[in-house]
Amino acid sequence: MQVMSQSATPRPFLLRFGEFIRFSHTIFALPFALVAMLVAGQGHVPWRIFGWILVCMITARTAAMCFNRLVDWEIDKENPRTKARHTLIGKSTGWLIFGLSVAVLLFATWKLNPLCFYLSPVMLVIIHFYSLTKRFSAYSHFFLGLALSVAPMGAWAAVQGTLLTFTPYVLAAAVLCWVFGFDLIYATLDVDFDRRKGLFSFPARYGVAASLRTAKILHIVAALAFFVFGWLGNLGPFYWAAWAIVLIALVWEHRLANPDNPASINAAFFNVNAVVSMCLLAGVLLNYYAGVRLG
Repeated sequence: MQVMSQSATPRPFLLRFGEFIRFSHTIFALPFALVAMLVAGQGHVPWRIFGWILVCMITARTAAMCFNRLVDWEIDKENPRTKARHTLIGKSTGWLIFGLSVAVLLFATWKLNPLCFYLSPVMLVIIHFYSLTKRFSAYSHFFLGLALSVAPMGAWAAVQGTLLTFTPYVLAAAVLCWVFGFDLIYATLDVDFDRRKGLFSFPARYGVAASLRTAKILHIVAALAFFVFGWLGNLGPFYWAAWAIVLIALVWEHRLANPDNPASINAAFFNVNAVVSMCLLAGVLLNYYAGVRLG
């Protein structure tokens, strides 16, 4: 009688796929889509719109991450940090899920309003273009920030049906600078691999020290933009308390990050930045639903 060890039991597909697209990293963009949604609706958003925004966020990120993994398939197999990714699901399965995600995303934007639907091709280009930029630009980290900044813009358009106010652009700029900065920190882990393979990244071109200095500047700009967003949105004390925590978290991120210690980079990348996004979302939620407003 043959006995199969527990370790040989294959993991469920959803767990493997969640790891393939790094589902845990949804915590970076989704909270800012919800922040934009709440401020655009002044705390009053119909459940229908909320539901379709969630569908858009899930399918947009799934499509973008599938595309990223698929176009980097051969590169990731050679990188010690990412070499297990191609074992999680098959390539054809990845392309199938990518196509389905794009189709559902387009349908969801159509269900929201005409502006969201008409802008959806532009959004699709932006969120997928990032995956190609490391082949020719040291500023791929900027394009990642640009891709994530689409989330609050899209959520604002979903609620108001227009983008003719300054507020969502400020939030998008804050997200862009925040992501640009933390991806520079994270990219220091791959600097040697990128140089060996001739890949373009900011740390590979300008060095680790310059990357960390640039990340600090970007996070200062992001903090200022989050401040301006709170002022433009007439947000209350809960938001400002959250903003203060975010400020401390960003300072701590740069004190924690040590390129010679990968564990510290991973902690700075995921743990600290999860605090940033979730704190600001909590501040906005409390602003509207705890009944505390300025003025």
